[in-house]
Amino acid sequence: MITVKIYPVTELATNCCYLVDEATGQSAVVDPGEKSDALLSQIESDGGKLTYVMLTHGHYDHICYAKQLADRFGAKIVTGRHNNEFLSNTDYNGTARHGIPFTPFSADILLDDGETFLLGASEITYLYTPGHTSGCGVYLFDDVMISGDTLFCQSYGRTDLPTGNDAQMIASLKKLKELDGDYHVIPGHGPMTTLEWERRRNPLMRRL
Repeated sequence: MITVKIYPVTELATNCCYLVDEATGQSAVVDPGEKSDALLSQIESDGGKLTYVMLTHGHYDHICYAKQLADRFGAKIVTGRHNNEFLSNTDYNGTARHGIPFTPFSADILLDDGETFLLGASEITYLYTPGHTSGCGVYLFDDVMISGDTLFCQSYGRTDLPTGNDAQMIASLKKLKELDGDYHVIPGHGPMTTLEWERRRNPLMRRL
């Protein structure tokens, strides 16, 4: 079982998630777009057992503190295989366009669609969901989905940025809609929702 706490970061209010495996105390952070002193204090007070820094996709508001955070605690950076290029391409990740200082880096663990890994005693599944970018993915564990910028509450990620693609977004939302059961959805921005709510109320997902 994994507990989740959200730390909004960046001017875009990115939902940076702190995950803790209850059985072992091992932890992970998802999408650290910038430094959060509150998050760092929490990791330290929990014993500094940060195992992974997990990335849903490669835009600057989700990755800019990933390498520093991983280095500070000796954690491994995890992301989808198709996202790794975004961690070094400043045109793709948006740092060049926004004039944000950025040192390119690479992930330690690259995941393929449907691949699983363990955070302590808890299993996490990665699903590849391109559309917002060609490298987007979501993470599933327990009854939780961390959806990045693929699925929002009654909305979905924009597709007009580099490598975005309307057809891929439609296919990815259809893939999520067809998952078995329900999930508490934590999107990359905005309020939490549930997959069942989105199946019934999301304008695009309803039509799929």
